[in-house]
Amino acid sequence: MAWKIEFSGAARKELSKLDRSIALRIISFLEERVAEGGNPRAIGKALTDSLLGEFWKYRVGDWRLICSIDDERVVIQVLRIGNRREVYRDKA
Repeated sequence: MAWKIEFSGAARKELSKLDRSIALRIISFLEERVAEGGNPRAIGKALTDSLLGEFWKYRVGDWRLICSIDDERVVIQVLRIGNRREVYRDKA
């Protein structure tokens, strides 16, 4: 079963700011490893913070993808993309 990948507005903006080679690497990872795999939870890790417990993270080099997985719609929504040092910080 193939999963559909959706990007939030913030994730799309963050992706557009990245170097083209990094952006292509992230998109390739999402399409080939996450979307085509049977279980997206087998590749990523659940975030453990009480506020972020429903989200999943994927690692692509030094970059992290924060995602939400919707089993009913078979959709993985990418919420944030960022360097591992910054992606978990609140943008307030």
